[in-house]
Amino acid sequence: MTAPSTPLASKASTGIQGFDEMTGGGLPRSRITVVLGSAGAGKTVFALQTLVCGATGHHEPGIFVAFEEDTRRIMENAHSFGWDLPALERDRLFFLDAYVSPTVTVAGDFDLEGVLAQVGERAEALGATRIVFDGIDVLLSLLDGPVVRRREVYRLYEWLARRDFTALLTVKAEGPTLLADPEYQFLPFMADAVVMLTHDMRERVSVRSVRVVKYRGSRFSENEYPLTITSSGIEVATYGRAELRYPVSREKLSTGVPRLDAMLGDGYFRGSSVLITGVPGTAKTTLAGTFADRCCRGGERVMFLSFDEPADQIVRNLSSVGLDLGRWVDEGRLDLWSLRSEARSVEEHLIDIKRRIEKSGATVVIVDPLSALAKAGGEVAAVDASLRLLDFAKSRGTTALCTSLQSGNDPVTETSSLDVSTIADTWLHLAYRIRGGERNRSLTVIKSRGMAHSNQVRELVLSGEGITLSDVYSAGGEVLMGTARWEKEEELRREAEAAERETRRRRAEMEASAAAVRARMEQLVRELDGLETERQALAAEAEAQARARRQAMDTIGLLRRGDADAAPAHAGAAP
Repeated sequence: MTAPSTPLASKASTGIQGFDEMTGGGLPRSRITVVLGSAGAGKTVFALQTLVCGATGHHEPGIFVAFEEDTRRIMENAHSFGWDLPALERDRLFFLDAYVSPTVTVAGDFDLEGVLAQVGERAEALGATRIVFDGIDVLLSLLDGPVVRRREVYRLYEWLARRDFTALLTVKAEGPTLLADPEYQFLPFMADAVVMLTHDMRERVSVRSVRVVKYRGSRFSENEYPLTITSSGIEVATYGRAELRYPVSREKLSTGVPRLDAMLGDGYFRGSSVLITGVPGTAKTTLAGTFADRCCRGGERVMFLSFDEPADQIVRNLSSVGLDLGRWVDEGRLDLWSLRSEARSVEEHLIDIKRRIEKSGATVVIVDPLSALAKAGGEVAAVDASLRLLDFAKSRGTTALCTSLQSGNDPVTETSSLDVSTIADTWLHLAYRIRGGERNRSLTVIKSRGMAHSNQVRELVLSGEGITLSDVYSAGGEVLMGTARWEKEEELRREAEAAERETRRRRAEMEASAAAVRARMEQLVRELDGLETERQALAAEAEAQARARRQAMDTIGLLRRGDADAAPAHAGAAP
């Protein structure tokens, strides 16, 4: 076989979202690609979509040679993807029906020469650069003997190499091996690129995937990626570029619960991812609905997806806590919708969510619960889809809040069921505290990147006015909630009242004693005043008596003139 001369740096786009990203541009131009896959894996759709892309987007006419299915049916089926193949068939695509019935026995000197001659004429007239041989193994299986089959495969390869076609050969593959028939094991070795499509059932859910097995002369992603057949064709889910780079905002969005805002330092960062975990009944949906209501009030456009609970039921239930989400639905601010998780594969759900986000222009996305995706294809697929959803939201600067159901009640020993807590920027855990035959809800901020958040466990209380978070109440080193808290508070209240009564009694006794002492003191003062008055009177009387005696003595002295030398005792010296 003559090796083609076209450099592999030139690639032909397939038009398949995600696949061209895996391969750095598409399939090797002017080379041969083998597409392997089991029944229903999407081989024909993959090949046909590549042709349509070339014909409509790159001015590259193409030829489709069908060995396994009637071309009319292929064209009818393609209509469901929105491809107008009859219009393209007029001047850009040619369909050759080379289908051979299994009831026909091919014998003699049959070979591909006639088919290739017809294809060559049509290719030259059309100016075709792309060509598909769909189900080549079906024709080869009708040939007599492995030697003949190998000879025809080499004939086909040489024919393609001489004409510089960008060629696709689709071949069946079953089980763990690349090819169902060992006689065709040489096919991947001859091709320049090999693409493997798989179609499995995982936990009763249909799951498709794609992997580039080889790609000569070019780097490519070797990982397996989910593949989904949508209403517009095949889509391959990838993570995008390897470098983590997202728009970062310092703006905060209120949670709708003032005390939770205070715990987080004013709310969630815009464009961040928020995870709310908890067992059933811990108010995850209520907390998500409160956030949706607050965002709508602030002028945000919100998309709220609920798995397994009807939208109308959510509106009714949340009205019991004072939330009127129906108002925002009517005003067009809230896109509230519901899906049954098991109805689709996880990839179909993811594609639907992304399209809905883009269509609605939502700045806030809520998925309740994200863990329901595990029922749509298994835990591994659900984890992968969840991470890609958060990555998609971050790349748009969209704030994403997801709830996740847990089987355990302890955030210390439990992680989120989808293990997306590692990439969530804020993680709130809701739990039950059971004591004295009573359940009470609690809220803990396990982490919140970029903000100094509270480390306290708060009791979450639901009422007709919404959600409130009670102050932390601890006694004896234990946080008390509900009735236990009420009983403890009531006990302390009674003790305080008793202490106050005792204080009032003792105060009254002391006041009475003080009054008695003051009364006695007043009586003593009065007695003291009486005694002082009496003392003063006695002193005055004694003084008067002394004066009287002196006067009497003076009088007697005067009467005794006989005593010339006598003088009054009170008189002064003689003049």
